[in-house]
Amino acid sequence: MTIKPGIKEFLWMATGAAILLVVIFVALHFRTGQGPAEQFAFKAKRVDLVARMRLTLASASEAEKSAVLAVTDQDSQTFADQARAATAEVELERKELGELLAAGGTRGEKDLLAQFSKVFTDFQRIDNDLLVLAVKNTNIKAYGLAFGPAADALKEMDTALSSLVAKSAGSPEAGNVTSLAFGAQTAALRIQTLLAPHIAEESDKKMDELEALMTKEDQDVRKDLDGLVSLQKLHGDPDLETAALDYARFSEVRGHILALSRENTNVRSLAMSLGQKRKVLFLCQDALSALQQAIQEEPVSGVNYEPVSGPRSLQVGKPADTKINSVKGE
Repeated sequence: MTIKPGIKEFLWMATGAAILLVVIFVALHFRTGQGPAEQFAFKAKRVDLVARMRLTLASASEAEKSAVLAVTDQDSQTFADQARAATAEVELERKELGELLAAGGTRGEKDLLAQFSKVFTDFQRIDNDLLVLAVKNTNIKAYGLAFGPAADALKEMDTALSSLVAKSAGSPEAGNVTSLAFGAQTAALRIQTLLAPHIAEESDKKMDELEALMTKEDQDVRKDLDGLVSLQKLHGDPDLETAALDYARFSEVRGHILALSRENTNVRSLAMSLGQKRKVLFLCQDALSALQQAIQEEPVSGVNYEPVSGPRSLQVGKPADTKINSVKGE
């Protein structure tokens, strides 16, 4: 026996079908971005966000380089803070873009964002290590000591020894005094000339070699000064005492210079900036460029794209080689 559906059953079936159609319509409505105009707006929002990420990333890189090249701690810190702020802004923009792509991006766009996120993590790590080094300015401080207090100490030592030689002129010990004083002056000068190469050197092995040469010259200086002290006529001579104190001061400053030079923060940060940082920045920009292009090429429902034909498309200054042919419903 066949049971025919009644009016109530038909009403329930019709209501269920209507609800299903509404759900499908709403899903399609949001999937297509509520029409061509809304889809264009959603595309423009994502393209603009990627463009801002690229610009902010470039700003972060410029601030980082300024921090590396700054000659004062204050300037280095100021630029380092700017670089960190810009990098943090890129991170916020990256998260915002991820939410937009989750709501309406293609699989390819999401993959490109994931690719950027991976290299951007390397960018952040290198940037942090680099900026920590840049703000210390140990090489610049070493140069300041080498051409400041260290040079002053040797100049005063040279003046004292020259005075000692002048006072000994005509005495039986004049030749010996002159030889010992000149030897101390020359060896000390050789040490001074080795400081700048040490500060600029990146290799620990080369720095070891330079320090070995300094040690040898230092032994010669001390030997000559001890030789002067051993001369009976020079006992208690104020110029000789001054020369010895000046060299002791120079030696102390030299120790500080070598310690700062060993940290090598300016040399290391510059090498990282021109090497690792530069490479990872290019990778980040390439990933964002590919993502921006992918979003721009994303089709909009209801819009037909056709290639432009004819010689006009080859003329300089003419529009691109594609155009919007029509928008359905208009």
